[in-house]
Order: sequence, then C-alpha cells, then structure tokens
Amino acid sequence: MKYEGMIFRPPSEAESLILQVTVGCSYNRCTFCGAYREKIFRIKSFEEVKEDIDEASRFGGSIRRVFLADGDALAIPQKDLLRILEYMKSKFPYLERVGIYANANDILKRDGDELKALKDLGLGIIYMGLESGNQEVLRRVKKNATIGRMVQAARRVKESEILLSVTVILGLGGVEYSLIHAKDTGIVLSEMDPDYVGALSLMVIPGTPIAKEIEEGKFLLPDPFGLIKELEVMVEHLEVTSCFFASNHASNYLPLRVRLPEGKDEALRRIREVLRRRDPALLRPEFLRAL
Repeated sequence: MKYEGMIFRPPSEAESLILQVTVGCSYNRCTFCGAYREKIFRIKSFEEVKEDIDEASRFGGSIRRVFLADGDALAIPQKDLLRILEYMKSKFPYLERVGIYANANDILKRDGDELKALKDLGLGIIYMGLESGNQEVLRRVKKNATIGRMVQAARRVKESEILLSVTVILGLGGVEYSLIHAKDTGIVLSEMDPDYVGALSLMVIPGTPIAKEIEEGKFLLPDPFGLIKELEVMVEHLEVTSCFFASNHASNYLPLRVRLPEGKDEALRRIREVLRRRDPALLRPEFLRAL
C-alpha cells in the first residue's frame, strides 16, 4: 500500500483496510486542524488506487471493511468514486462496508439517487464534522459550511439510508463561548439525528492558527472540568431517535459510550458525579491524551 504523509481514520475504522484515494483536504483552512497542512490536495488516479486494491486483495482476501482516506474523499467525482467501489466489490468478495469522510458541500453536490448508487456499491457510513452547532464559533474557526447546510447534508445522508456519524469538538468555542457552543451543538445534533456521534476534545496542534490565538491570549481553552461541563450541557440538549454517542476518543478526559435516548439519564448521572467531585483522579491522565 502506498500512503502519502500521515493517515487519519475514525476510531471505529481501526479494523478496516485504509485505502488512500485522495491526498489531504481540498479546503484545509479550519483554524484548529493540523492534519493535512503539509499536504497539497489531489485526487489519486484510478491506476494508483487500483494498484493498492490489487495488492490488498493478494494479502487479505477476507477484507470486510474499507475506509477511504484522506480527509475529503467524497470530493472525488461521482463516476470515478463509483468505479473505485465497483472495483473493490470485484476484488473483495467479503466486503461488507465502506466508510468515508465527507463535508457538507460535497454531500450536497449529490442528489439522493447518487448517494443511493454509492450505497448500493457498498458505501455504508459517512463521517461528517459538525464541530460546533454555534454559527459564530464556526465562523471563528473558519469552517467551510453553515449550520443550515450541514443539517441539510445530514438529512440527505439519512434519507439515502447510509449511516451517518457526526463529530463535534469540546472546547472549540473557548471559555467565551463554552456553554452556548455546547448547548447549540446538542440542539443541532438533534436536528441532524445521526446514527453515531463522536465527541472529541480540542487538542491544540503547534503551528495551527488557533495555537497562535492561544499564544496571543485571544483564545482561552476551558480546563478539564470545563470541557466535561460542555459534555453535560451537550448531552442534556440531545434529543435523538436512536444514536450511539461516544466520547471515548483519546483526546477526552471522560470516556463515555452510551446508546441514546435510553442511556441519557445514566450518562448525565455519571458526568454530574465527576463534576461534583472534581477529582482529577477520575479523569484520563494528560499523558494518555492524544489525537
């Protein structure tokens, strides 16, 4: 397999074959993200992708899941993405699900029929970054989509019957917007009604614009218990049909895995107990936190 640069994938894709079909991110201007800053975005040719699929098929005939990297793989034109999925289907006879990162704009370039065509060829889950449900926070971090477009994109994915996993970031509003960021994120997630929610905590990457804001005193990150308070407020305002909510990413101080809505009360009880005790021993140690 030929990978260019560092590769990122969702925690739930740990057992998947990672197939790099694009390099980097076509937008690459969010102030908090340093994942693809050293890469110039490009879409790999079918010949490059085919070579990797052929290699994987020789050494892993029982491949059941594939994740398409990098951070913006749905930027691939529809006909080319269909061709990749068709070829994988022919080479991986036991393939059950393909996952992909996608932003709202790339989702909305496709109508329902186009998304269903991708689903029919194995695209089973789309990971989308909401980051925050507060429009001012999104403006400040230079997110390339409005709340309205992200909700619209989420609904289009759901209507196509592709699983939707949405990522949000605790601490992204700083101390100034902390609680309104958390509240609005819970409300917008409710509108999206995703199948999965993954909550991360902001990890400040040296060299990113948000790191510079912190150095200059323009952005103050909430302390660990401030981040957990955001988690409480977010979960309080979450009203979903059926969703698996996880804050077990390595960046978080308090790992949670809960099925909503039935597990909401128990999750809030656990969060509130930690906030009541304010005992650092209850939190993930700093040296174990990571991206």
